[in-house]
Order: sequence, then C-alpha cells, then structure tokens
Amino acid sequence: MDIPSQSGVRFAVLGPPQAWLGNESVNLGPPQQRAVLVALLLREGRSASVDELIDGVWGTSPPPGATGVIRTYVSRLRKILEPERTHGAAARIVVSVADGYALRIPATSLDLRVFEDFVAEAKGLRSAGEPAKAADLVHQALALWKGAPLSGVPGLLAETERSRLTQRRLQAVEIRLDLDLRLGRHEDVVAELSALRKEHPLRERLCGLLMLALYRSDQQAEALSVYRDTRRNLVQELGIEPGPALRELHARLLAADPTLAAPSYFVSSPPAEAPPHEQPPLATGPLTKPGQLPADLPSFAGRFSELVHINSLLPNGEPPSSMAVCVIAGMAGVGKTTLAVHWAHQVSHLFPDGQLYINLRGFEPSKGVTDPSVAVGTLLDALGVPTHRVPADLDAQAALYRSLLEGRRLLIVLDNARDSEQVRPLLPGTPGCLVIITSRNQLSGLVATYGAQPLPLGLLPAQEAREVLRTRLGAARLDAEPAAVNDIIDSCARLPLALAIVAARAAVHPDFSLAAIAEDLRESQGSLDAFNDTDPSTDVRAVFSWSYQVLSAEAARLFRMIGMCSGFDLTPAVAATLCGLPAKDTRGLLQDLVHAHLLMERAPNRYSLHDLLRSYAAELTEEHDPPESRANAVRRLLDYCLHSAQHAAATLYNVHREPVVLPPAQPGTLAERFESEKQASAWFAANRVTLTLAVKYAAAHGHETHAWQLARALELFLDRRGHWHDQVAIQEIALTAAQNGKEQEGKAHAHRALGFAHGRLGDYDSARWHQWKALELFSTLNMPLSKARTHRALAFAINAAGQHLQALDHYRQASALYQSAVHRSGQAYVDNEVGWTYLLLEEHEQAIVHCSQSARLHRELGDRSGEAAACDSLGCAFLRLGRYEEALGQLQHALDLYRGTGDRYLEADTLTHMGDAHLAVGHPYAAQSVWRQALAILTDFDHVDTHAVKARLERLAQPSTSPLNSAPASEQPQ
Repeated sequence: MDIPSQSGVRFAVLGPPQAWLGNESVNLGPPQQRAVLVALLLREGRSASVDELIDGVWGTSPPPGATGVIRTYVSRLRKILEPERTHGAAARIVVSVADGYALRIPATSLDLRVFEDFVAEAKGLRSAGEPAKAADLVHQALALWKGAPLSGVPGLLAETERSRLTQRRLQAVEIRLDLDLRLGRHEDVVAELSALRKEHPLRERLCGLLMLALYRSDQQAEALSVYRDTRRNLVQELGIEPGPALRELHARLLAADPTLAAPSYFVSSPPAEAPPHEQPPLATGPLTKPGQLPADLPSFAGRFSELVHINSLLPNGEPPSSMAVCVIAGMAGVGKTTLAVHWAHQVSHLFPDGQLYINLRGFEPSKGVTDPSVAVGTLLDALGVPTHRVPADLDAQAALYRSLLEGRRLLIVLDNARDSEQVRPLLPGTPGCLVIITSRNQLSGLVATYGAQPLPLGLLPAQEAREVLRTRLGAARLDAEPAAVNDIIDSCARLPLALAIVAARAAVHPDFSLAAIAEDLRESQGSLDAFNDTDPSTDVRAVFSWSYQVLSAEAARLFRMIGMCSGFDLTPAVAATLCGLPAKDTRGLLQDLVHAHLLMERAPNRYSLHDLLRSYAAELTEEHDPPESRANAVRRLLDYCLHSAQHAAATLYNVHREPVVLPPAQPGTLAERFESEKQASAWFAANRVTLTLAVKYAAAHGHETHAWQLARALELFLDRRGHWHDQVAIQEIALTAAQNGKEQEGKAHAHRALGFAHGRLGDYDSARWHQWKALELFSTLNMPLSKARTHRALAFAINAAGQHLQALDHYRQASALYQSAVHRSGQAYVDNEVGWTYLLLEEHEQAIVHCSQSARLHRELGDRSGEAAACDSLGCAFLRLGRYEEALGQLQHALDLYRGTGDRYLEADTLTHMGDAHLAVGHPYAAQSVWRQALAILTDFDHVDTHAVKARLERLAQPSTSPLNSAPASEQPQ
C-alpha cells in the first residue's frame, strides 16, 4: 500500500529508500547521498550537524574534504526535492539549522512514521477489546514494508538503524500473530510461527505464541516439545532459564488449563480470553484485607518531579490495567523508603483489596537478608492463609500467592530488596496490582523481564533540600539565617538522611543557632562525625557500611581507592590506575559499585562519587590500606595525569613537540591514549579543573617534576580556551616547584608560559621579563626549539604592544633556529606569524607571500591545523585588499579544516573573520549568521573573546561597520 501524504513529497525507508514528488518517483543519487537523506529522515525534523552526518556516512574514517562532500550532497538533495525552490521561498524541505541541516516534512510523508502510528493505534485497540480492528491496522502497517529497511544505504548509521527497524517489524509481526490467536485463527498461523521460531530460536514471545497455537490445534505434545527445545537453547546459548511468563504458560499447558482453549466467538466479537501470557481471573476464597503500610512521614517534602513520574504509572488516577512495577533505586540515605511509603499512601485508595508491605532487609547484615521463601510465607500469612496450607516448596508457595491475587487489586511495597531473584517470587501474575520496590541495586533484571519502570533516585535539588529543613524546623527559623541554611545544605551534600540528622539535632536544641550548627559541620568537613547517631538506621556511617559490607573484596578496595581522587573525572582508566589493575578487570568492579549505588555513572564510562560517600571511602582507606599502598596509588594517579596530558597535548599540538623526558610511569598506570584531536580536546575539557588541582597537589607533596611538566602539558589548551588567569596561577606554582626541585628546564618552560599569559592579560612588562628569563635559561640549556618558540611568544607580545618591526626581528631569530634544526613545521608556523605581522604593517602583498608559503608547507607536512591557520591569515589578507571572493574561499577552507580537527575555538575565530568578510561584501544577514555560530562556541567555552563577537553583532545596525584589526587566534604563537 502507499502511505498517505498531506504534501507533494513522500518518502519510504522500509525497503530501498525512495522519494516521490506528487506521483513521480525521483532519483536520489549515489548511495552516500542517500545515506545523508536517510540520516535526516530518521531524525524526524530534528537537526543533524555536519559532523553527525559525516559520522553516519563514513564513521571514524571520513575522506579528506568530507565536510564539503556533505554540503554538496545536501545541495543536490535540495535540487532534487525542491525543483522550484527560489530565494526567500516560504516552503522549504531541506533547511539549514546552525551548523547542520534538517528536513521539514509532515509525519505522514514518511512510511516509517505511518507504520509506527498504525502499530501504536493497534495496541490501543487491542487493550480496548477490539482485536479485529487492531489486526486490520497491523496488517496495513506491515504492508508498508517493501524489503530490508534502508537496503543499499552504506554507513554505520544505516547499519545500526537497519537492525533496529528489523526488530520493530518483528515486534509488529508478533502483535499481529497474537491478535490472530485472539481471533481464533490458531490453525492459520502455526506454519508461520514455526518458521519464525526457527529463525529466532531464543525469542520467548514467539515460542509462547507457537505453543498456544499448537495447543489450540490439538497438538499438545508438540507444544510441550517446543518449550523443551526453547529451554535447552536458552540454557546452552545464554546460560539462563526461560522467563516467568513462558514457564507459567508451560505449567498451564501441563495442567490442561481450560482458560487456554480457543475463543468461541467470531472475528467481529469482543475478546473472551486473556493474552497468551496472562491468566484470567479465577474464583478464590475470601482473603484477609491487609493494611500493612508503615506510617507516612508527616514532614515529607520535595520529590516533586519523581512523584509526577511515578504517578504516570496510574494514568488518569486509575488502577493499572496490567501489573505495574516501579523500582525506586538509589544510594544509601537518599530517601527511597520514605518516597515509596509516601506515594503508597497517596494511591492506596485505588487498591480496595488492601496493601502489603515487607522489609526484605537486603542490606542489613546484622539481621540477615530475608529469604524469598520466608518473604512469600509472610505475605501469605498477611493474606490470611493458615500455616498448614502453605506449601514447603518455594515455587509452590509463589504459585499459591499468585493464585490468591488473581482478580484482586492490591498495592504491594517490597522494601530494601537485595536483587531481582529475591523479588521475583513476590510479584503477582495478573493485572490490577501495583508493586513498589526499593533497592540500593538497580534490579535491571526486573526492568528487562517484567517491564518494571525504573526510578533512579538522586540527590535533592537545593530548593527541595531547603523545603525539607523548612518542614522540620519551621519557616521562621530558616528565614532568620538564610546563609547558614545554605551552608548546612552544602555540608549535607543534599543527601536526605544527612539533612534529617542535622534537622533533628537543630530541633532537639532550639536554642542552637543554625550558624553554629553550620560551623560545626564545616569543622567536620571530610569526616562523617557530624552525622553520628545512636540509632544505626539513622547513622550515615552505619547506613553506608551496609552497602559496603556486601561488596566483593576487589570492589571494596576500588571503592576505598576512589576516595583518594577527589575531583577527578573517574573513568575505567583512572580506576584501574588507582588499583593497579588491568582496565578489563576494573570495568566489572565499577559496575558492581554502580549497581550498589555507591557510585554514579553520569555518562557512559564516566563516574562520580557523592561527597559524603567520598568521605566514607577516605575513612576506610585510612583504616584498611597501609601508607605505602596509598602513596603508590597517589603516584600512579599523578603518572596517569602527566602521561595522559602529555599525549593529549601531543595529539592536539603535535607540531610543537619539544624534547621532554617524563618520569617513567609506575607499573599499573594506565594512561589515556587519543586517536584524534577531538578525543584529546574533550579529555582536556572534562579534566581541566582536576588537572590544575593535580599540579597544586604534586607541588605541595614533593612531586616537583610532575608539577611543572603537567603545567607545561596544559599550557596550550588553557591558552586556547582563554583560561589565562588559571594559566598564571598554575605556571607560578610550576615555577616554584621547579625552583624547589632545582630543575632549570622546568623554570624555563614556566617563565615562557607565564610571559605569554601576562601578554594575553595586557601586562606587557611582565610578559617581556618572563620571556627574557626563559630565553636566558633555554640558551644555557642549549634547547634551540624551545628558544625558538620563546622568540615567537616574545614577538607576539611585542606585536600586541604595536612594535611590529621589533616583532619581525624575533621572528627572524626563531626562523634561523628552526632552519638550523631542520624543523620544517616550526618554520611553517613562523611564516604564518610573519605574514600576520606584515598584515598589521598594512603590507598585504608581503603577508600573502608568507602565508601562502606557510599554507603550502603545512599541506606538505599533513598538518591540517597549521594549514587552517595559514588559510585564515590569507583570508584576512585578501579581505584587506578587497578581494572578497578569494577571502571567503580561504576562510571556508580554514573552517572546514578546523571542523575536521575538532578545534572549536579556532573554528569560532575563523567564523568571526568570515562574518567580517560577509559584512564587507554587503551581506549583513550572512555576517550575523556566522557571528552567532561563533558566539555560541565561545559562550560554551566562557571565553573572553565573546565580548568582541557581541560587539560585532551590536554594531550590525550601525552604518560603516568594518572588520576589526585584532590578531586572530590562529596567528598567535602556539
């Protein structure tokens, strides 16, 4: 069938990609051009950046000039899809958005969206008891498929989406087959189900549908054989047993459950049976109506967004139409039980058959974890089952428990669960019940097999933390000392248990000022002594210990070691370095800590530790790990910082490598290695603050070489991002460390970096003094490359002061040193900087000669960043000469190169110059567009250059706006 359309354009991706204008099919061009179109179609109106399109088409190995190729493909697609497109036309299909593109088409113009809508509507009709209408919609949805999705489209994105879409089709087929069974068509689907099961032998849903179809076709033995084969396959291939739904269906087949018989109605009749994996209600005897919820906390406050989320499990404030399970997981003391009980009280009126509650004691070693059989027995007792009627076997107990709950609506709170296995026997098997589970583990098994809704519970937002104190201490007391309240919240790190302990202390001592309590907390910073309590259940240290004590010895040691690395962007490599273990061994330990909510995975392979947990871990390592072990871990961590930073700097700024001898890394250090400039830049950005802290730590604890060498590795990154005050601070620390360690080379590098940073900040006297000191030291040390780089830095400071002829003299000295060392890359950079100096002298032709020479040499050396810098300078030179077309061409080439290297700051710098060129040629809107792109990047970096770009945008409304004469970043010595 054809998809409906409300516009003149239609697209199909459920097969070979196709497009139609009206009734005419259009040629979408070569495979990679189709891949670009597919990438835009699958984003459903959201924009895709050029980098994302490059990744989708070529992955990690794009060809040279990939950015230009993408733009060419987009241009061709516009011509194909918008043949009558005119300048300023309102109706556009392919639109430019920021640094990328998006498609603007109605949802009904894409077969995939129509397919998804049909399937979603069919699900709703199935739930509403209209299987015939639902089946018709699913048949229409599947008729949209014309073969393998995205066939003939290359690239990683297409491969990934092809797999996802194939799974979506299979799910739709399962829905259709389920509906066919509901409509009594069991004999018609046996052959199809048998074929599908052979193709997907581990798919339990297909297995269950085939078993039911065979059973209803009077082939009970064959149905049981299907179960045996599937179970054997699951055990052999995956090492797991079938899920509870399939096991239950098997048991019902064995018992010849009459409710599994085929429906007796015709196709047009409403359904008279439950789905294959759901038992219909069976008559049972009277039950006791339990009311076991603990008391709600009178002073409950906060958790507004979480309550909104979990209330969505009960749409329109009605009981669930199927069994609903919510897993509230989080670290110790975060308030899981408090939230679960509060919500249970709010919704308990929806469950007229009562409420069950049990503490499973998953993390209370002193009392022991509640065994599942004991838990089931406790719940059966609460339901009024006499002890002599409770079976001895756990499976039989669970079956009795489920039977008793059939057709009833109960709210069940399973508090403090250890793992999924402890919980599974306690779950109902029929609709109408709500189960709320709390755990310090994630219980991902329940999410996967039962569709449980996870609710990760984090720290309180500051405003909600304040509300917690307000409900316990009163508004007047808080309003009288707002600063102290903020200090208390900070010291408690927004952990509900810590806030509750401090609030209790304040309530017991109403004569204590909050400022005095806040001061007590500050004095205890780094310790948990301020949160001691005689009751173990409200003692932070004791509560944390219950999670710690169930860890394996290896995971426990890792947790202790993490307490030593405050501020680090914790990755598997950092964790492995702390423990001296291989990364492959550490990843599993990190996940153990995440599952126990002793660690937070805030991004893939990026972890963080709550401040109070860090204090607890630090206490433990002082107690359990000998001083030598801790010292070795710290040394490995410093080695990690230094060797990783040096490799990142070399990857980003490889042309500036000067001979440097790093102290050898200790065994067990797992330094980062970067395959691209983007990776290195991202690592520096993520760890900038931590690395500057590492410089301070190394200098203060006798690791002088680490201090100045780490500061040296950070120098260029801090400069590019505009962190010039930070640069001065850490280079002064590095200088002091080098002086203390009597390391002349370290002093020289620190002087040079300090000189350049002072020049950035406009203190040219200090800049020159430090640079001259650096020149003296590098001359004494006979380090010509470092001396050459210092001459360039000195020239830049002199240029900034307007003394351009003196700057040229220093550039000549740098050039001579590079030539003597046969350092072609350094010479290429000097050529560009000399060209820019001639630009400042308004000798534009001379500037073009030197910058062209620089660009050519960089191109020969394969240095894309250097070539981009030279092309940027050429663009500015052509602009000054009024050769606008050549200027824009050079600037566009520089922009493409910078985007390829991932240097976003220099990308912003070139965008700024492009805006100058657009404005000069009389295109203010184009200038505004690129300046806004530059401003977005610089704002993201919090860079001081944002002011210059903002000034350009503000002047757009004024006449006679002209390009500025400031030096672009790409012409600054590096």
